[in-house]
Amino acid sequence: MKIVKSDDCPKCRTLPARSPEEITREDRDRFFRVVSTDLEQWQIDQVVTPTDVYIRQEALLAVHWHPEFVDMKHIRQRVDAMFPNRTDELLIPTQHNVLISWGDYSGVEVDCFSSGFNRKVQLLLHFANDRVGQAGVLKSMLAHTFKYRSGQLFDFMHTITKPNEDRINEAARSVGADADMIEFVRANVTRIETLLDDNWTEVPRLSVKNKLLRNWFDAMRPELGDNAVDRVQGYLKAVKKIVKRGFDLSFFYRASEIIEEARSLGGCIVIPHPEQFWPILLRNYDVDGIEVWNPQSQEYTEFLISVVNEQNERRTSGRDMLIFMGDDCHMGEKTKPVDQQDPVKAAREIGYQPAWDDLSIRKRLIVNNQSRRVIIEAYRDRLAG
Repeated sequence: MKIVKSDDCPKCRTLPARSPEEITREDRDRFFRVVSTDLEQWQIDQVVTPTDVYIRQEALLAVHWHPEFVDMKHIRQRVDAMFPNRTDELLIPTQHNVLISWGDYSGVEVDCFSSGFNRKVQLLLHFANDRVGQAGVLKSMLAHTFKYRSGQLFDFMHTITKPNEDRINEAARSVGADADMIEFVRANVTRIETLLDDNWTEVPRLSVKNKLLRNWFDAMRPELGDNAVDRVQGYLKAVKKIVKRGFDLSFFYRASEIIEEARSLGGCIVIPHPEQFWPILLRNYDVDGIEVWNPQSQEYTEFLISVVNEQNERRTSGRDMLIFMGDDCHMGEKTKPVDQQDPVKAAREIGYQPAWDDLSIRKRLIVNNQSRRVIIEAYRDRLAG
């Protein structure tokens, strides 16, 4: 690929022009790198070697995190290295729309539909392993929902390659993308579509999601430079936002249906990052707890704790609402070259929830005797039924 430089700065290169139909060996190599779920040794080394170690943390609670394609044995090594002095733990993985097990527990993060507010929401479902042997209906519901992310990827790509002029023009205006940018992205996404079609049986299904486009262009940073790729990513993000906005919500099962099925299996339910899903808190769903802190949702933590405390004080029957904090760690991010990682996402760690130790937040937690260790014991009891 010939790169045209605007000056000698390696981060200031312009976008090269090439026929969308031209697929080179370099394109094929890049494609199989970005869809691969096999880890090379340098990637394993990154996964098992944490940046920070929390030697004073003795209780480890993590019920909202995503292994993605990283082997659990590597994740266990990282956790052991990060929290060497823990004496109690409750770790439950929550892959998007895929029920998976680790240790004595299974979990999943489900995309669903809040019909009363006409919007997509998410729920965390957790189970003791002996409860999911007969979960055929739930697994079928999850298999259907899993297709959401691949379906949205194809809508995302078709919007760019067809193209959908209204969507493209809106996205371009919002980020100031010019005609060269639009054509460069279209040509590359056309190649991705072709490579997906030509190699469909070899592509892991976990890789068929919106991140595929982001990862493709991130892999071009050595040739194009950071400035050019950052501009591309800004444009892609704008298009993706418009595509998500137009997704047909009737595709999803209703939140009430998911909750009913989870309860029938003896499962427990937590509402994640409620700042993004305020309406779900107003529905009074049958759940065990809410996340009051998340790397994406930190602004209203103290308020949410107060709300839970007040609700529990007024409760005359039934179980109290529990307080959770979610690290929302995506382990796949840690397998990328450091210079290609999203620094915000890469900073998330399983069990790293600093809000538990924030002095002002702890003051509110103490009022109702809430702590990591208390929640671990209470939730473990609920999961046991």
